[in-house]
Amino acid sequence: MNKAKSLGPTDWIKAGFRALTEHGPEAVRVEKLARELGVTKGSFYWHFADLPALQAAMLEHWRDVATENIIHRSEESGAPMATILENLLMEAASNPAADYGGPQAESAIRSWARSHTAAAETVRQVDRRRLGFLEKNLKATGVKPRAAKQCAALYYSTLIGAEQLSETAPLTRKSIQSYVSFLLRGAGTGKSQGE
Repeated sequence: MNKAKSLGPTDWIKAGFRALTEHGPEAVRVEKLARELGVTKGSFYWHFADLPALQAAMLEHWRDVATENIIHRSEESGAPMATILENLLMEAASNPAADYGGPQAESAIRSWARSHTAAAETVRQVDRRRLGFLEKNLKATGVKPRAAKQCAALYYSTLIGAEQLSETAPLTRKSIQSYVSFLLRGAGTGKSQGE
């Protein structure tokens, strides 16, 4: 089977993320991606109608993999909120998959959102969904609504920063546990690790 026929939509999405992360949104071009993948543009059009269709697929993929799947996994785990927060932060602090652009992929998407309407709307949806998940679960642990909103925002900022700095300032499990314990105590739960 030749390479063009063995490529699936995910291969193009990954190539799109790598181009976006390494060179910005202007690098997400059919011809450039085809060259990187070692195929003709015809392979691209087998999977996508046009470049906007690929861009939409990239945004949907990011939303699903980096938000919905993670939230679903967290909800299904039945773990205490402290453990969920620790695991989310540990995952963000680990080096994300290089085939999707690595730790700078989220930053590249947020940069893209400054000039691309669909990317901006997806980022807004993702931020609302992630913050809503955090806030709802913090309230469920006994944090008052206003404190839950602030705690969610602070934690979310830390999460995004941890991903950005994962290569230069890696976090340990112990430091993450200490941070989460401090955050939850400060939010008024009086709970720490695993409680």
